[in-house]
Amino acid sequence: MTVLEAKHIEKHFGSVRVLEDISFSLEEGQVLAIIGSSGSGKTTLLRCLNFLETPDQGTITVKDELLFDAADPATQRESEIRRKRLHFGLVFQDFNLFPQYTALQNVTLARELMAKNEKTGESLEDIRAEGKELLAMMGLKDRMSNYPHQLSGGQKQRVAIARALAMKPSILCFDEPTSALDPELTGEVLKVIRSLADQDRTMIIVTHEMEFARDVADKVMFMDGGVVVEEGTPAEVFGNPKHPRTRQFLDKFSG
Repeated sequence: MTVLEAKHIEKHFGSVRVLEDISFSLEEGQVLAIIGSSGSGKTTLLRCLNFLETPDQGTITVKDELLFDAADPATQRESEIRRKRLHFGLVFQDFNLFPQYTALQNVTLARELMAKNEKTGESLEDIRAEGKELLAMMGLKDRMSNYPHQLSGGQKQRVAIARALAMKPSILCFDEPTSALDPELTGEVLKVIRSLADQDRTMIIVTHEMEFARDVADKVMFMDGGVVVEEGTPAEVFGNPKHPRTRQFLDKFSG
């Protein structure tokens, strides 16, 4: 089943064209790794998919539901965007946890607010029970009552992953999930993401971790200058890149 289909996505900031005619699809359970140099448009693409930025052109479809069409203002109403954003879970590179809440409260807050304000029918007890299960799955069973300042960077990022999963998104997105971590903490976060891939979670991962991308992804997309230069399986992109720019980029990382 095709979970995500993005067609002809473009984004401009003034006269600067940050994304140009980006099209790709993602099947259920697939992991897409997006690689490329800083400034290539990777994060902007992720923000467009999560409706944190509004594309100037293009369409976004999730599970056969048209979520966004740049030519149709009806798909851009704020109330609609808030609902459609729930299809995506986004894990930021700098955690974005609320410092005044415990790990468990960070994970459950959004669901609890929805239950209260939108009358979803969920009980707070059930929401908190699920939050505890997610934190236990992240290896944080003994850290649920800790505040962010009492957690390491890797632990904070695992709380952020649990928070994203708590919203039960169709697609889980990661924006450089290890870039704010010390090297010794990177492995614990990558291990969690790898376990999610083993559970057939549909994911998009923007990353500079080339070895990890090669090992965990089903598809790899190399971006440069706001365009998709090359796309294929890890074996194709890493093992036999066709475009000179891709080879140049990968040579830099291989030393």
